[in-house]
Amino acid sequence: MASDKKIQGTISKISGPLVVAKGMLGASMYDVVRVGEAGLVGEIIELRDDTASVQVYEETSGLKPGELVIGTNEPLSVELGPGLIEQFYDGIQRPLESIEAVANSPYITRGISVAAISRTAKWDFNPVMRQGAQVSAGDILGTVRETVLVEHRIMVPPKLKGRLKEIKKGSFTVEETVAVIVDEDDREHKITLLSRWPVRVPRPVAKRLPPELPLSTGQRVVDMFFPIARGGTACVPGPFGSGKTVIQHQLAKWADAEIVVYIGCGERGNEMTDVLLEFPELEDPRSGQPLMKRTVLIANTSNMPVAAREASIYTGITIAEYFRDMGYSVALMADSTSRWAEALREMSGRLEEMPGEEGYPAYLGTRMASFYERAGRTVCLGKDGREGAVSVIGAVSPPGGDLSEPVTQNTLRVCKVFWGLDAQLAYQRHFPAINWLSSYSLYADTLGEYWDNSYDGEWSEMRIQAMSLLEEEDQLKEIVRLVGIDALSKEERVTMETSKSLREDFLHQNSFHEIDTYASMDKQVKMMRNILTFHRLGMQALSRGATLRDLIGMPIREDIARMRYVEESGLAKLDELEGRIKEELSRLSASGGEEDVA
Repeated sequence: MASDKKIQGTISKISGPLVVAKGMLGASMYDVVRVGEAGLVGEIIELRDDTASVQVYEETSGLKPGELVIGTNEPLSVELGPGLIEQFYDGIQRPLESIEAVANSPYITRGISVAAISRTAKWDFNPVMRQGAQVSAGDILGTVRETVLVEHRIMVPPKLKGRLKEIKKGSFTVEETVAVIVDEDDREHKITLLSRWPVRVPRPVAKRLPPELPLSTGQRVVDMFFPIARGGTACVPGPFGSGKTVIQHQLAKWADAEIVVYIGCGERGNEMTDVLLEFPELEDPRSGQPLMKRTVLIANTSNMPVAAREASIYTGITIAEYFRDMGYSVALMADSTSRWAEALREMSGRLEEMPGEEGYPAYLGTRMASFYERAGRTVCLGKDGREGAVSVIGAVSPPGGDLSEPVTQNTLRVCKVFWGLDAQLAYQRHFPAINWLSSYSLYADTLGEYWDNSYDGEWSEMRIQAMSLLEEEDQLKEIVRLVGIDALSKEERVTMETSKSLREDFLHQNSFHEIDTYASMDKQVKMMRNILTFHRLGMQALSRGATLRDLIGMPIREDIARMRYVEESGLAKLDELEGRIKEELSRLSASGGEEDVA
């Protein structure tokens, strides 16, 4: 255990965000320090004898050799408690709105120290445990109504168990005592609404569960073709302008998660400004309340100190784990992990470490894995056995869209879902621009069993058939490019038409259209069933003498193209459409001189 005595050293060298301090004997790795007269926040990332290398999370211009470096004997930690929801934080959990008010400036003043959670706001605490009860780690002591959408649950800290000596109901600040627990050694522990947790240490759970439940997103290309499990991991690599941010906005709004943590990690200031301005205006589709009522935003843009990017994703995942421990399903968006990796590369270079591929540190893959492995669906600590989940969706920005670069490759090694964005699709205004030929989901088989139980074994069969048609279309396109479309048989022409319908009527989705922006799984299954029914019966009609021109020119194809605009309350129209498809293709088949195919 670190000594309570403050460790004091002096600056010997300054290299950008890296400060080397002498006289730091007794300090520990990842301890937070205050650097210079301004008291800049830093973290020890290397120790050699009494020399510590400190990455400073603020602008270091003006620092001079000989200035003091004072250790806090504490690791970089986040404050957890009521007041997290609706906050805008920077990468080390400094509240941006509070800083603006205190500094009276739109810029973050160096050395400023503002509490992450208000110390003056009062919260109504309602106990759910009685005095004298035996409690253990993770048990819920009481609740606070944080927003209209989020009930904040105050839990017994990890590793603590004993008898509840005292618990109070009323209105409290986060630092006031709401309960007292006497442990097995008769020591008293005062419980407040506020707790702290080191960002680099995963929060403990009772048990990890397999990824067997889907995280529904309402995005057809995701849910039907490349699904993600609740508690799963996904990466969204793509070049500039291919729609990474739009996809993450859609997932934040529509994913089946109760809490959203959005990390803007090194993105351009204007993109993060859009997030900060748009999220308060977005409406939560399930409740009608502002989406911010269940969202925490962490902004660390490219013009902020580069070292703080490295901390931002740990800050975000720790906050996500905290809400997971309450029993919530949390969706975490990291945009983008490439900028985080660039921060690692810069700090590694300044430490003069042996570089790995393309200058990134040799431990890039390990750091990447340690972040993504904190996702998962779990049984939380506590007697009630509640379940929680953290699902992580990380955007990757490979230079020029080159997916062979180290950040993308190391991400693919640990993520189970790959939604590869295609610049050519984006230029064609096909959104989401997820390439259906290169993307994949390793959860598809497991989640297929879940959806097959709901749709009589039909879901997996339709998915495989649709994927096969799209792959066949890609092969036929090469023939068309070489010798023209007249070289195709009638059946191949129908395959091309069905694949076009899959692409334009099913996979393409308008995120700005009030109806098309979201599609439930019921709607997706009915849409897919109608497209494939037309294909199957169309092939039968051709074999019975119907002409290709009559089949392709059928008016009902317009109704198939408009399925996406059918409201969720009117899905019976899609069942009626299926009946009409069968009826009209039966008529077409009969006109070809054969028996009914319906």
